[in-house]
Amino acid sequence: MRISFNRMEWAGSVGDLGALLPLAFGMIMINGLSSTGLFLTVGLFYILGGMYYRTPIAVQPMKVISAYAIAQALSAEVITASGMIIAVLLLFLGLTGIVKQAARIIPLPVIRGVQLSTGILLILKGIDLVLGKSSLQVLRGAVEPFLSFQSVGPVPLSIVIGLGFAVVVFFLRNSKRFPAGLIVVGSGAFLGVLLGAWQGLSELNFGVHLPEILPFGIPSGEAFSFALLALVLPQIPMTLGNAVIANRNLSHEYFGEESRRVTDRALCISMGLANGFSAFVGGMPVCHGAGGLAAHYRFGARTNGANIIIGSMFVTLAIGFGAGSVKVLQLIPMGVLGVLLFFSGSQLAMTARDMRTYPNLLVLFVMLVITLLSNLAWAFGAGIILSALLTKFKFSS
Repeated sequence: MRISFNRMEWAGSVGDLGALLPLAFGMIMINGLSSTGLFLTVGLFYILGGMYYRTPIAVQPMKVISAYAIAQALSAEVITASGMIIAVLLLFLGLTGIVKQAARIIPLPVIRGVQLSTGILLILKGIDLVLGKSSLQVLRGAVEPFLSFQSVGPVPLSIVIGLGFAVVVFFLRNSKRFPAGLIVVGSGAFLGVLLGAWQGLSELNFGVHLPEILPFGIPSGEAFSFALLALVLPQIPMTLGNAVIANRNLSHEYFGEESRRVTDRALCISMGLANGFSAFVGGMPVCHGAGGLAAHYRFGARTNGANIIIGSMFVTLAIGFGAGSVKVLQLIPMGVLGVLLFFSGSQLAMTARDMRTYPNLLVLFVMLVITLLSNLAWAFGAGIILSALLTKFKFSS
């Protein structure tokens, strides 16, 4: 098993913070989730996932659940219920092997459509973070909610920071001496300290902080019903399309034979176990997003050393600082996270460049339009139907 802890692995390990942290912050501050349980889940999932799969693997919030939960300010009880339901469903799909049968009917253009659409969504979310328009920034009424001031003259501070760090990433994008991810996150956190984010650090109490089991109690029947209909059912198609099938395809493309353990069945089982654990310690529903894998790869991750690095950081934060762990991570400005997200999305979107025939491009275009107008779950279904029709009627380039 090839493993490395060089500077590129360190840089790649932090490449997906742009997707992870804004939603994690929102679910802690708006939905009341346990920061100890949330970050402990993320850390353990990173470490155990890396050790099992033996290649870089991503850990991300489930986008449909987290975005809707934040927007509607749902209770932690409902989010816990959604995590329990989705854990059972994913374990069922993985352990029975049903997911393998489902994956066989998904053609490559649909997989590329998922990757392209997800990549474009990440790019747009990154731009939102830089412009100060993400849900967290809007709800907090500040473009940089954790810094002491919000603008440089008439220009929002997040834009100033975002443009500055975008230039840094562009010039260091292929540097091995000064890896972009490491420079951006490290200097971004230092900038956060200089601009006032250090004030939250005064409340930290380092020690041993273990998570509480079922901190919000056992969800009621009403919570389970609402979670199933409003959160889980819309999430499942996106999870299967992006976190299972597209993620497996991308991992094999990046790492070849080294990623032989990354199978549809294994991904379902590991996500099922992680979500079961997360629900019991008050964390958020998590997945192996293809966008997260592209982010880690884009900034330098090539072995599971990146997983062990970032996982150990999150476990140390969770156990060492407990509820205060979120204060440490808030040192990184939103503009910096937006830049990471933008370049990660660009990396993922580029995987569709091998789709050059008119039928394949049509599938990509339709899926992207539906994603932007509705959501990726509907686009996934439409892509399967359209691809089948094109094949049946033998449309060619």
